[in-house]
Amino acid sequence: MSTQDSAAAGFGANEWMVEEMRDAWQADPSSVSPQWRALFEGSESPHHPESPESPEDAALEDPPTAPGSGSSPRRAPTAVQDVTRSDLPPAPPSDAAPPTSPYAQRRAHQHVNSPEGDTCQDANVRLKGAAARTAKNMEESLSIPTATSARTIPAKVLIENRAVINGHLRHTHGGKISFTHLIGWAVVESLTEMPSMNVSYTTDDAGRPTAHTPAHVAFGLAIDIPSPSGERRLLVPSIKKSDLMDAAGFVAAYEDLVAKARKGKLEVDDFRGTTVTLTNPGMIGTLHSVPRLMPGQGLIVGVGSMSYPAAFAGSSEQTLARSGVGKVVTLTSTYDHRVIQGAASGEFLRLVEHKLLGLDGYWDRVFESLRIPHEPVRWARDTTYDPELETGKPARVAELIHAFRQRGHLAADTDPLTHRLRRHPDLDLSTYGLSLWDLDRTFPTGGLGGTERATLREILARLRRAYCRTVGIEYMHIQDPAQRAWWQERLEGEWLAITPDERRRILTKLEQAEAFETFLQTKYVGQKRFSLEGGESLIVLLDRLLDSAAHDGLDEVVIGMTHRGRLNVLTNIAGKSYGQVFDEFDGAGVIEGAGTGDVKYHLGTDGVFTGTDGVSTRVSLAANPSHLETVDGVVEGIVRAKQDRIGLGDKGYTVLPVLVHGDAAFAGQGVVYETLNMSQLPAYRTGGTVHVIVNNQIGFTTGAASARSTTYATDLAKGLQVPIFHVNADDPETVARAARRAYEYRAAFHKDVIIDLICYRRRGHNEGDDPSMTQPVMYRLIDSLRSTRTVYTADLVGRGEITTEDARRIENEFHDELERIFTETRAAHARPTAQEAQAESIDATDPTQVGLSRTSLEVPSSQRAGQGMMIGWTSAVPRSVIERIGDAQVAYPEGFTVHPKLGAMLAKRQRATREGGIDWGLGELIAFGSLLMEGVPVRVVGEDSRRATFAQRHAVLHDNDSGAEWTPLDFLTPDQAPLSIYDSLLSEYAALGFEYGYAVERPEGLTVWEAQFGDFANGAQSIIDEYVASAGQKWGQRSGLVMLLPHGQEGQGPDHSSARIERYLQMCAQGNMRVAMPSTPAGYAHLLREHAYSRPRRPLIVFTPKQLLRLKAAVSAVEDLTSGTFQPVIGETDERIASGRGVERVLLCSGRVYYALAAERAERDEASTAIVRLEQLYPLPADELAEALAPYKGAEIVFVQDEAANQGVWPWLALHMPASITGGQMLRLIAPPEAASPAVGSPGVYRDQQAALMAAAVHLRFQPHAGLAAHIERADAFGAIGFVRGQAHQVDGKLFHVDFHAARGLRGIHMQQHAVLAADGADGGDVLNHADFVVHEQDAGQDGVGPDGGLEGFQIEQAVGLDVHVGHFKALALQLTHGVQRGLVLGFQSDEVLALALVEVRRAFEGKVGGLGGAGSPDDFARIGANEVGHMTARLFNGGLGFPAPGVAAAGGVAKVFVEPGHHGVYHARVARRGGAVVKVNGVFLWGVAHGVSGWSFGMEINVSMIAGLPDIVGVMDLAFANDAD
Repeated sequence: MSTQDSAAAGFGANEWMVEEMRDAWQADPSSVSPQWRALFEGSESPHHPESPESPEDAALEDPPTAPGSGSSPRRAPTAVQDVTRSDLPPAPPSDAAPPTSPYAQRRAHQHVNSPEGDTCQDANVRLKGAAARTAKNMEESLSIPTATSARTIPAKVLIENRAVINGHLRHTHGGKISFTHLIGWAVVESLTEMPSMNVSYTTDDAGRPTAHTPAHVAFGLAIDIPSPSGERRLLVPSIKKSDLMDAAGFVAAYEDLVAKARKGKLEVDDFRGTTVTLTNPGMIGTLHSVPRLMPGQGLIVGVGSMSYPAAFAGSSEQTLARSGVGKVVTLTSTYDHRVIQGAASGEFLRLVEHKLLGLDGYWDRVFESLRIPHEPVRWARDTTYDPELETGKPARVAELIHAFRQRGHLAADTDPLTHRLRRHPDLDLSTYGLSLWDLDRTFPTGGLGGTERATLREILARLRRAYCRTVGIEYMHIQDPAQRAWWQERLEGEWLAITPDERRRILTKLEQAEAFETFLQTKYVGQKRFSLEGGESLIVLLDRLLDSAAHDGLDEVVIGMTHRGRLNVLTNIAGKSYGQVFDEFDGAGVIEGAGTGDVKYHLGTDGVFTGTDGVSTRVSLAANPSHLETVDGVVEGIVRAKQDRIGLGDKGYTVLPVLVHGDAAFAGQGVVYETLNMSQLPAYRTGGTVHVIVNNQIGFTTGAASARSTTYATDLAKGLQVPIFHVNADDPETVARAARRAYEYRAAFHKDVIIDLICYRRRGHNEGDDPSMTQPVMYRLIDSLRSTRTVYTADLVGRGEITTEDARRIENEFHDELERIFTETRAAHARPTAQEAQAESIDATDPTQVGLSRTSLEVPSSQRAGQGMMIGWTSAVPRSVIERIGDAQVAYPEGFTVHPKLGAMLAKRQRATREGGIDWGLGELIAFGSLLMEGVPVRVVGEDSRRATFAQRHAVLHDNDSGAEWTPLDFLTPDQAPLSIYDSLLSEYAALGFEYGYAVERPEGLTVWEAQFGDFANGAQSIIDEYVASAGQKWGQRSGLVMLLPHGQEGQGPDHSSARIERYLQMCAQGNMRVAMPSTPAGYAHLLREHAYSRPRRPLIVFTPKQLLRLKAAVSAVEDLTSGTFQPVIGETDERIASGRGVERVLLCSGRVYYALAAERAERDEASTAIVRLEQLYPLPADELAEALAPYKGAEIVFVQDEAANQGVWPWLALHMPASITGGQMLRLIAPPEAASPAVGSPGVYRDQQAALMAAAVHLRFQPHAGLAAHIERADAFGAIGFVRGQAHQVDGKLFHVDFHAARGLRGIHMQQHAVLAADGADGGDVLNHADFVVHEQDAGQDGVGPDGGLEGFQIEQAVGLDVHVGHFKALALQLTHGVQRGLVLGFQSDEVLALALVEVRRAFEGKVGGLGGAGSPDDFARIGANEVGHMTARLFNGGLGFPAPGVAAAGGVAKVFVEPGHHGVYHARVARRGGAVVKVNGVFLWGVAHGVSGWSFGMEINVSMIAGLPDIVGVMDLAFANDAD
């Protein structure tokens, strides 16, 4: 063998190429790759140039073509005689015309083709290059004993599944799958299962026959390559280790090998080691062939043409489809018979057929590997033709179409994390009795895609294209057939085309989104930003959505979103500059008008969006806290306010709201459903909202399985008739299409639409979080994924729509721009401007400064300085205006029938505007109406606000016959401002957020939200906390929202009695809002009018009354509205008391309780008590309050409220009341005891409580001893507490907390004997065990007083409950753990019980330690044997417990109970005579506590409970302190 031959050996059919490469190497060694050079250098030999061609060879070459050959049959001109005359020019040559006779023409044609005219000669051409090597290979192949097996298999399944695959690839990353791919992969799988076919023949070193079994399958491809000279050449490189691949890997390796072959980049190793080759002569129509085997191979598989059987060649397509005839393909297996037998070859082909029919799951594996989201077509035999069954197929096809419309989204490829073949039985052909043989049969479609009839294949292709690509659409739950038809027309027709310019913009937006996040991650490592990585398609979605809005000429788009991706949206959509964001990361950002500020990912902005073709629209992004969905209602309110200002109403919704949600929050937060429910209500309609869910498939660390009970996060929205897109974020073009369709639907129907953007979160909840600890599998997947931009770029390159260089240029340009801006921003920080230095001194409370720009951040126009401000306003209303409003109440429209109960009320209103007696409802209407006449828009929304909860407003009247509505305030003047008054849905969270947003955007108007009851606002606490109370400090956001909260303790039970005043006051600081509780209609009207004009704006919280709405005393004169202003403090109105003479006590109060106190004072003709009303609670009107209290120097100041002591105004007022106002006195409280519930549940108990409250406020006095007053500390700020009477009712509450020394004034008595109070029929032990209280008495001067003394007494472990029955009294107050050694037992048992008083003494932070019970009458104590004890007891219970008795003077001393701690947390109790604190109930003494015995000082709390059965018991307790003069 020659050297050349040795170099080419082992390459089989590729040896011709080896020779060509060798020739090129010999001419220029650098022209071939190192692998080829190594091959040839190892076999180098002297070069023998080929000899020149022999003459014989040259003679065999084709002769030159004769001129004129191949021309028309016109003959060449013939020579003629030249006849000339000297006097004429030469004659032209003559010629004959072609014959016209058809016979002559036929004869001429025969003459041309006659043997006499044949000049062709035989030729021999020497075979060179590939042709020569092929000839040699064929000669060598004759030495291999081969045999061939053939098998014809149905190609129907192969054809259909290839069409499904390529249909999916066409609109994704491009490319297509060939039959060779699919058959080749089936061959590889078959060889893997039958390794006996993957063998070759060889010999061992001794020359003995050997079967070689390679470790893997090296699959050879026959590739036809054109040469530069135009001839076709065959290359057979191989895919190494193809048995270790999956279908997608095999296809990728196949395409890579073909690309290398076409570029001439194949290397030596690409040809070596081939174990099996696939050849495809069927490409040229060959049925099958018998290929030749080359040495080193044992098998070659041939694929014949794919066609119908010859017997059906003349049948029409319809006949073939009706008959169930499909194409077939013939496979051949040519094998080396020395190592492979015929049976194995036949079994091998049967296995290949088995796979191509899908009988072993082959197509499932292929679809899974290639990420084809559809169900593969499966082999099935056609059913026997039955005319009856056939008539039902159109109906079943219609069911199939309906199923795809309804369930197609369940089979869509919507998850970018991983491919999941999503199946549903409703989408399976077999469910409807259909099979693959029906695919070519024609059925009626019902207008699907604009066609009336189509083959089942066309129907399925259209349905899959519409509903099962990378977007699934739900709309069939919509009840309106017009809307369903609208969706079907657009989804089932041709998809929206994406132009090249749009593709470039989409790629640019993805690049901006990704580069921005990558840049921040690089420059600000570890800082929280809640990145959008994994969901960058959100930027594409918003860009396309806003572009559609801009092209339609919309005025503005308002976006509300949570923190995920917020910075990206701010910069790449809303127009915030990158420099501003860098400022905020560097800590140099300034928030307009704000105090405390907020984190950067909560901030909003206002800017201009510029779309394609130069169109633009305004865009704003609302500020939002981390309470996720709270912004939903706020954005809707802002949009409605903008739309109302534009004034197009239902004819044009030119401001588009866009809400961006998280998947976990959308499913979990109730405010989302509230907002959706509001969308079609008259009070809240905004013309439809586009909802976008950034569905990263995880909520913080919680997966969907733990976060919702539904398939999708959006399922609850289907109940509200909202169409829903579920779109794969890794397909940005489909995202763009979904955005366009969503916009079109909103524009057409003015309804909400949802886009569920299914993506992933590349990092943790924030940048410092490691999500792999709780989601390890998910994050291994995420870490392996390419970014959306990378995926899309590869798709564009694969489809040939962009070059790699273009994509790289876009990436580099944007990154360079970010670097430039970053550098400039850092440089700017080093040189602060004078404006920045001055910014800190701007007063945010100055209305002329609020909204002035201190940074380049755009401030919304509604928040700019002076917006909505009126100069020269007054809260007083002219009488003529009041009368006009009164007249409007009775100016019924013609034919309007007023409800019989309302006619008198309306007439009374008209009279009141002239005569006075203006009640609460009319005063409010006067405020509203006068503002409307002055051009101030008024919006009032709330639960039952048109009538009002308590039927006091009746702003909208209904015709009693027809139900027609009439609003009197709409007809005051022709040019008045609009009144918008609505009944809201029964919601607070979203509804209050809506009104807050409306008030933010409508500074020129008065926006009012009214709760049905004040405590209903509890459901909107997040809005109150995050917006109403703090938005001004966080974001500089000003709102003039008015909240009307009905409040009043009126015996109606715990619910709806309290608006929780204490909560609002607790949030008051830094002038953030105004809180008021007006007590007159005029004051309320002045307050509303003043608020409408006051600047800077801040929320107004008004605790409106219930009882006062119809209280005759709570009315105002006309003059009260025509003059004056809102009075934050109303002093004493009784002239005889207002002077201050003889006033001993001043009662400070707010709201309804004023009228009760005034009535009680008037009934008792009490002139020593003044009453001052605190109308404005915050800001506390200190100057006005001091002025109102000035006339009462030296008088006791008491705050009175009918709320529990731990609720209402008191907790806040006690902390904030300036000492200068009270003249240095301790402000006392008269109120019901502390309570966990806002009010008592029984009307009877309430009446008793009110009676006690009034008595305590008007009658009793607090006179502390001068020597002890200085030692009393206001530890709990409670001065008194009320008892109530009633049948077996109990009220507990904190009494007081004191800490002072009393030992110096104590004088005691010494007991000489024991005395036990004996009850009838009971021995001493029984009495002792059932005693109410056990005490030990000892003189204060004796040793052992104090905690270290050797006092022996009773150790009290715990107090037990009291079982009280009228007629059968049994008290079990304590359990005694030791016997009585010395002491006094005070207890009583009797069948005629009149009263029981129980005092519980508790050490601070410790449990209950003791109790005190009392006897029913003084006679019961007479049975005590000792005079000393009797004397002490008589003094103690002067007059008997439970009966009114005169008070005890301080002189003479009073017996006292002391409690001191013992061992193990138990307590000793003792009685010391004289001194101490005494609790007195209307002259009846109860035991109190004195602290500090022998210098021992500690604080204790006293809780008092009383259960009383006597109706005559007065249940008010006061305090007195007694002390000896010494």
